[in-house]
Amino acid sequence: MAEPDIGRGNVENESNIRYRVLRHVVEDAGDTGAPQPDDDDDNHSFFARGRDLESAYVNHKYTEKEREILARYESLDYLPPHSKVYRDWITKQPARLDWDRWVMMGLIGFAVGFVGFLLHQLIDLLAELKHEKARELIEARDFLRAWLWVTAVSVGLVVISSGTVVFIRPSAGGSGIPEIIAFLNGTLVRHIFNIKTLIVKFVSCVCAVSSGMPVGPEGPMIHLGALIGAGLSQFRSGTFGFRLPFFSRFRNSEDRRNFVSAGAAAGIASAFGAPVGGLLFSMEEVSSFWNMKLSWQTFFCCMVSTFTTDLFNSAFEAFRYMGDFGLFKTEKYILFQVDKEIALNFIAVIPTVVVGAAGGILGAVFTFTNLKIARARRRLLAKMNSPYRQLVQLCEPVLIMVIMGTLTVFLPTMASCATFTCHWEGNGNPFCNPKPPIYTEKTVEHFNCPKGAEITINGTLYRNGTFNPVATLLSVTGEKAVKHLFSRQTHLEFDFIPLIMVLPCYFLLACWASGTAISSGVVVPKLFIGGMIGRIVGRGLVALFGVNTTKYWLWMDPGAFALLGAAAFFGGVSRLTMSLTVIMMELTNDIQFLLLIMVAIMVAKWVGDFVTHPFYHSLLEFKCIPFLDSEPVIYYEGKKNLNLELYTTKYAMTSPVVTLQKVEKVSHLAKLLLTTKHGGFPLVCNKGSGFEKTFCGLLTRQVYCNNASSMKILLMWQ
Repeated sequence: MAEPDIGRGNVENESNIRYRVLRHVVEDAGDTGAPQPDDDDDNHSFFARGRDLESAYVNHKYTEKEREILARYESLDYLPPHSKVYRDWITKQPARLDWDRWVMMGLIGFAVGFVGFLLHQLIDLLAELKHEKARELIEARDFLRAWLWVTAVSVGLVVISSGTVVFIRPSAGGSGIPEIIAFLNGTLVRHIFNIKTLIVKFVSCVCAVSSGMPVGPEGPMIHLGALIGAGLSQFRSGTFGFRLPFFSRFRNSEDRRNFVSAGAAAGIASAFGAPVGGLLFSMEEVSSFWNMKLSWQTFFCCMVSTFTTDLFNSAFEAFRYMGDFGLFKTEKYILFQVDKEIALNFIAVIPTVVVGAAGGILGAVFTFTNLKIARARRRLLAKMNSPYRQLVQLCEPVLIMVIMGTLTVFLPTMASCATFTCHWEGNGNPFCNPKPPIYTEKTVEHFNCPKGAEITINGTLYRNGTFNPVATLLSVTGEKAVKHLFSRQTHLEFDFIPLIMVLPCYFLLACWASGTAISSGVVVPKLFIGGMIGRIVGRGLVALFGVNTTKYWLWMDPGAFALLGAAAFFGGVSRLTMSLTVIMMELTNDIQFLLLIMVAIMVAKWVGDFVTHPFYHSLLEFKCIPFLDSEPVIYYEGKKNLNLELYTTKYAMTSPVVTLQKVEKVSHLAKLLLTTKHGGFPLVCNKGSGFEKTFCGLLTRQVYCNNASSMKILLMWQ
């Protein structure tokens, strides 16, 4: 039998049932070819309530087209159906301990940790090659060649990053966190756990971050961890066509979901060096199914992942062996190590509340702006044919990179050079000692500013040069820029003007870049933007009250407020609380500011919740992926709140129940797929000679609609 033509323009086959079923499979929601809403915001104003601008305590308002897309998604059942077949299978299984589950958790943790090591080493290697050559050209004041070099290298990397996503695996774009949240909450999203997705995700993330785009690798690391957890635990691959006879008992939906949760947590642990933060992130934000045993196993997985990444990162830098293998260096496994702890003062709570409120408001603005850019992008792409659409998707990150490269080279030339802040020894020496109580870091960028002279007296380095504060923020990777912002006892290292010059440019570009056709995250941009916000507040306190080095007023440090600002903006965007607090502790090792960090995060969450939904949940709503909140809020007749506890399952169910027998005609199955919207069909069989029915299993829609090739074979049997 000839294969039916399933092209969308073939009208002659519309009445053919095989064609209709195949078209249903091709247009399955979550696939790369799924249609997008064509009435997106057509009937809503820019600031319409209930769309992108709405309190977190109110449900999102979908258009009719968006509701149709929501209905196309299939649901996943993570609890095994207690059918007769399942109970018979249980009785045949030998009693065993969970040692193999712990072994699998360890394997996933090691694999995720090693992938995290490779990711960061490649990023450092490519970024270092680009920045070293650019630094040489700038020091020679050859700005045009420096701009050409930075732009050429960056655009080349971005083309690779975007091209792999656009032409090979579109589902690998973005951070992947919304899709992981959807999957772990019972929604089937196609292609997110595929070996091709893993490879494209890794390559695209490396190229995007090392190019200098205002993005970070932490979000993709969560998706990569979940990918490894989903694939490694099954010991089989449909892409490569192998099925190993190991760990076969984990080939069920419940165990796979648990390993995906653990892999996502291990991704956070590897990216931040935060095993406890990874566990809490998976528990708080990602998964809706949790138990105490899973907590211990996920914690073990995160511990192995962090240990693996730190073990290799401690000995290698951009793949150069630095010696001391096995020595866990503080600057390696604590990403933003705070060298000097500051005693906490109760008075600091007042400016902390201000920083938290600013982080919440700007976090909501970040979410709102990102969604508006994404909706404009979607409307533009919907009007184009496939080749032109792919070309625009490829050119968009290239345009962002050209703008970013131009700012990196030319924006510092518009800023004044700053002198090193020194602690004078009082011996008439014209050189200064960059040591406490107030100093300037020796790793700042000179850019086009005179370096001055350096001299070492009795083992102490003295200098009398200048540096460029704008270049110190833009001419390095995002992680190094955050380290500069978090540095303590550097009150005068960044003045208001450099911070105000960089903040709006980076803010807008980060909003724009998040959502383009590259694999990227927004964690590092959130820390960078929040760090600048906090640094501005801290610098304002210094301007008002001067530099205070006494113990009682030592908390008035711009670097300390940069940490609070980063936590507040991070919380204002993501609305994380427990996991974010622990992650910030493990990132900085600054236990002294734990209370202030908690205050900043809580205030940012409260303020942000009154303006928009959390960032990742907003992306779920934008992508029309079903997600059921733990406490949905439904209003009727204006502002009356519907109490869902007064309703039972029967109000959402239909009758009669559509069931299947052990033997069914293919035409009947195809008709059910087309005429019903059920996600699963109970399989019943007669018990004995009577009319009593026995539940023998559940045949889900995804068994047939998971891929088009299976449906083609099935339909040919007709």
